[in-house]
Amino acid sequence: MGAQTIPIDFHNTRVLPDYDVFIHTSDGTRIPAHAAILASVSPVLENLIDRPRKHRSSERIIQIHGVPCDAVSAFVGFLYTSRCTEDEMDKYGMHLLALSHVYLVPQLKQRCIKGLSQRLTTENVVDVLQLARLCDAPDLHLRCMNLLTNHFKARKVKSRRHREEQGLYSQLSEAMECLEHICTEGCTEVGPYHVEVNRERKPCSRFSTCQGLQQLIRHFATCKRRMNGGCLRCKRMWQLFRLHSYICQQTDSSCNVPLCRQFQLRMQQEKRKDDSRWKLLAKKVASARVMSSLSLPKRKRDEETRVAINNPGIRSFNLQ
Repeated sequence: MGAQTIPIDFHNTRVLPDYDVFIHTSDGTRIPAHAAILASVSPVLENLIDRPRKHRSSERIIQIHGVPCDAVSAFVGFLYTSRCTEDEMDKYGMHLLALSHVYLVPQLKQRCIKGLSQRLTTENVVDVLQLARLCDAPDLHLRCMNLLTNHFKARKVKSRRHREEQGLYSQLSEAMECLEHICTEGCTEVGPYHVEVNRERKPCSRFSTCQGLQQLIRHFATCKRRMNGGCLRCKRMWQLFRLHSYICQQTDSSCNVPLCRQFQLRMQQEKRKDDSRWKLLAKKVASARVMSSLSLPKRKRDEETRVAINNPGIRSFNLQ
C-alpha cells in the first residue's frame, strides 16, 4: 500500500507557493508543507531542511515518528497558524508538548503546558509528570506534584478513617462474643443462674472487654432510671442487645442472650426507619468477627467452634 498524502488546511487567506517539503509520519502518511514557514518557526526543522541532499532533484523529507499522524498534522497546523484547538489539546496535548520541546517551538510549548495543567487528573498525572520532567516544564511538573501530594493526603485520611471504622467494628464484634460468653458460661462477676460464678476464677482471654460488659450488665439489671429511658449506660446496653439480635442466626428461641428473640419478633412485626442502618452495622460487625476468627491459629478456631456447639442456651443472669 502506497504512502498517503494529507494536505493541511491552514486556514490562511494568503497565497502560498507550491509545497517543497514533505513530513513523513510513523504510519507512512505524507504531510506537504513549505520549507520557509517551517524554518521560520523551528530552528530544529530549519537545520533538517538545510541538510544537503544526495540529489538536488530529490524532494525534501522530514521524518517525524513516534506520535500519531493526527498529532503531527496538528503540530504542522500550529506552525502555520499559531493556533491549537481545544479538541486537539484534548486528544494530543501530551504529543504536542513533546513535539514542541523536541523542535523548539516555545509558543506551542507554553500553550501545551497551560492546556495540560487544566486537564490534570489522578488518572493521567503520573504520565504528565514524567513528560514534564523530560520536556523541562517546571511549572507543569510542580502542578503534577501538588496534585499527587493532595491526592495521597486524601487517601491517607481515607485510609485512617477506614482503619478507625474497622477498629470500631472489631471492638463491637469482641463485645458480641463476650456477651455470648457471659450468657453461656459466665465470667468473674456475671453468669447464668445455673452456673456458679467464682470471683477467683481465672479471667477470660478478653477480660478487659468482658469486665466492662459485666459492669454494664450489673448496672442494667438494677438501674431504676432504665424504665424511663433516662440512663445512658442502660441505653448502651440496650443497643448491644439489639445489635446481637441482628447478628444472631438462631430464630427458635434457643439463643442464650436476653431479649434476642423479642428484638427479632419486633423486627418482623415492625418496619422501623433505622432497620437498614442496624442491618448494615450488623453485617460489618459480623464481617469483622469472621476476619478476626480467620486470624486465629487453627487449633484455637477449632476449640472455639466446639465450645459454641456444646454450650446450652440460657435466658437470665446471676449477679454476684
